[in-house]
Amino acid sequence: QVQLVESGGGLVQDGGSLRLSCAASGRTFSSYAMGWFRQAPGKEREFVAAINWNGGRTLYADSVKGRFTISRDNAKNTVYLQMNSLTPEDTAVYLCAVDLIRRTILVRTAVDAYDYWGQGTQVTVSS
Repeated sequence: QVQLVESGGGLVQDGGSLRLSCAASGRTFSSYAMGWFRQAPGKEREFVAAINWNGGRTLYADSVKGRFTISRDNAKNTVYLQMNSLTPEDTAVYLCAVDLIRRTILVRTAVDAYDYWGQGTQVTVSS
């Protein structure tokens, strides 16, 4: 079992920045890949970014590439999402998730590849 708790969301103006955190507890966090997804009202959940178990590989959706950075601190059991140059199109609930594939370079983008999810944190970007 893994518990995930997101924080760091809020209201920010167009062009602003936020840093999201996802604290994990339960299984050995450092062995697994982690992902960030988002879901806007009336839309499907979509992939944002993912990082493999040791941070050696990251993957981003085209819509956030160059603006968002995913990172992790295994000593703190935490994964981060630094979001810069935010636009109103980034408004959504952001959720972190864990993919129980152990210690590989693989990172995956499919929602159904991920095994545990947090409750999410709201990010609202005003124009």
